[in-house]
Amino acid sequence: MTTIIKHHRVNIVVLERGEEIARVCGNGDIAIVNDDAGWWIKFVGEGGQLDCYGTPYPSYQAALGSAKAAAEFGTE
Repeated sequence: MTTIIKHHRVNIVVLERGEEIARVCGNGDIAIVNDDAGWWIKFVGEGGQLDCYGTPYPSYQAALGSAKAAAEFGTE
């Protein structure tokens, strides 16, 4: 089940494995996705364009903290 956390007017969307970012995220959202490598932060742009940090985080809490920091930075 997808979880949406609103932080500084930005949606941080935590996806379950197998969920597609394009189906649940919109422009300006930050997606957190998990795979065998770890927890990834994906920034959703216009038309579903994705940008992400180069390495995954080792835990959900670390990824969430980074996503919240990015949300704060993006609204300044």
